[in-house]
Amino acid sequence: MLKPKLLTLICLLPILCSAQQHFDIILKNGKIVDGTGNPWFYGDVGIAQNKIVSVGDLSKDKADKTIDATGLIVAPGFIDVHTHIEGDETKTPTADNFIYDGVTSVITGNCGSSNTDIKAYFTSLQQNPISINVGTLIGHNDVRKAILGENMVKPDAGQLVKMQAIVDQAMRDGAMGLSTGLIYSPGMYSQTEEVVALAKTAAKYKGIYTSHMRNESDKIFDAITEAIDVGRQAQLPVEISHFKVGRPNWHKSSQMIAMVEAARKEGLDVTVDQYPYTASSTTLNVLIPDWALDGGHAAAVQRINDPDIHPKIVAEMVKDMQRRGLPTFEYAVVAHCDADTAYNGKNILQINTIMGRAATIPDQIETILDIIKIGGAAMVFHGMNEDDVVNIMKYPLTMVASDSGIRQFGSGVPHPRGYGSNARVLGYYSREKGVIRLEDAIRRMTSLPAQKFKLEGRGLLQPGMFADVVVFNADSVIDKSTYEHPHAYSQGFKYVLVNGKLTVDNFKHNGTKNGAILHGPGYIPN
Repeated sequence: MLKPKLLTLICLLPILCSAQQHFDIILKNGKIVDGTGNPWFYGDVGIAQNKIVSVGDLSKDKADKTIDATGLIVAPGFIDVHTHIEGDETKTPTADNFIYDGVTSVITGNCGSSNTDIKAYFTSLQQNPISINVGTLIGHNDVRKAILGENMVKPDAGQLVKMQAIVDQAMRDGAMGLSTGLIYSPGMYSQTEEVVALAKTAAKYKGIYTSHMRNESDKIFDAITEAIDVGRQAQLPVEISHFKVGRPNWHKSSQMIAMVEAARKEGLDVTVDQYPYTASSTTLNVLIPDWALDGGHAAAVQRINDPDIHPKIVAEMVKDMQRRGLPTFEYAVVAHCDADTAYNGKNILQINTIMGRAATIPDQIETILDIIKIGGAAMVFHGMNEDDVVNIMKYPLTMVASDSGIRQFGSGVPHPRGYGSNARVLGYYSREKGVIRLEDAIRRMTSLPAQKFKLEGRGLLQPGMFADVVVFNADSVIDKSTYEHPHAYSQGFKYVLVNGKLTVDNFKHNGTKNGAILHGPGYIPN
């Protein structure tokens, strides 16, 4: 017969054995901001394989690697819901600009531009992994191109069915939803009913509708109405991309937010995202009349060279400048021009002077048309107001997004948002300006986008979640990229883990490429 003390010890053995766990990595003594928006608390994070196993006091536990996070914030990896990384994955698979900005997951395929064969795209990523997790939308513009080309036409019933079939297959292959770029060719030629029909297809698979709206300046309110109406008719969530406003509607962002709130009170799931800058970035083509782009680049050049059509293009562009109250094209800066890299970093007025033209609006338009003829350019447009940027940032349902691809360090003069969007919110707007609390800023970058895009297992620092984790100094995190000198990584992120693998170690990217595929809710494995 066992003695009582020995019997007690035997009974306690399972408890004593389970009291100590062994992890792959323990992050110790950090200020944990878990992504919910709740205040930070002191604690440790235990990681095994690709998951967070425990959060709390792990002082009695062991790990293969222990990282001291004393004085540092430990948070979920950031989720950027508005990116354009297609084509960049093989050039820079380490995705340094995202990783150094704390981003561990991205959603690409925005603004109506995506791969149309989602299965092939994901297969390519599996065969050639990158450092960040990737999900994608199916882009309306490319769906339209596949069936209608770049022509200013309305699809007939049969053509619309073919477009729906592409969206249907994309959703089953794992797309998150449908994106539109209604300011770009050929999406600009579509009517709302066409977008609704395709959105309904995405809705069958519990997808989302994201929209680069038809207008973000003088007709912004009509554009917001259309975006919300697509969600209403198709009965699916709406994400309004890079929520902003240009002239002549500066200082009217509160009215824009009120429209979103009214839709939510109606029962529509509408949210927005924003990059924290007063300049946008897109193609030079957006300055050209829609009809002039009908049929694609070659057709546009032919019209520009036509002596009868050319004056009509110029006259319409002059009227557009007058309507928006802009005195010159000085606000438009070339980010990258393949045909003439000497233009990179110069605004249209400067290039116009180099060409020996007078500083008139018509002459500057001629300069724009000359650049279009040689292939166009990626642009940075300084057209927003800081007060509106701040007001939109204060709205609780605004996510942080870069609207960027994977940057090739040193190439062109791109918008700084591709390097510093998250660090800018954390450092400049939260710490220095006090626009939003740190915990709420992190919520906008983590649990809010994860919930909206149905990214299961992401966005929170809790047991059972994937181990996407950032560790940074809240007192020093800051963006270093500027409009004049954009190629500079954000500072302050000491450690970044993607699916449990250390990717930034003591401020240095170690080359790890452990990103996963993020499938949409309609994904059907083959």
